[in-house]
Amino acid sequence: MPVTVRIPTPLRRMTNGKDKVELEESNLSSMIENLEASYPGIKERLIDENGELRYFVNIYLNGEDVRFLDGLDTSAASGDEISIVPAVAGG
Repeated sequence: MPVTVRIPTPLRRMTNGKDKVELEESNLSSMIENLEASYPGIKERLIDENGELRYFVNIYLNGEDVRFLDGLDTSAASGDEISIVPAVAGG
């Protein structure tokens, strides 16, 4: 069973309108690399020039922020759900 990656509306134009993608992945870094291979340009929206998760992008594994887990080294297992959530600012 693959990992389900939920794609936010602002990134769906890069995934041909798909709101979720299923991948066979073991960790977040490989997931991002495979997303980039299938949907060129998505990586630069998620990862900064230092190879870190962009500060305005939140990624959750089964509802837990990966920044409080192992960051980009966070492992994912079959059946897990990864959500990419852009930060929202308001005033």
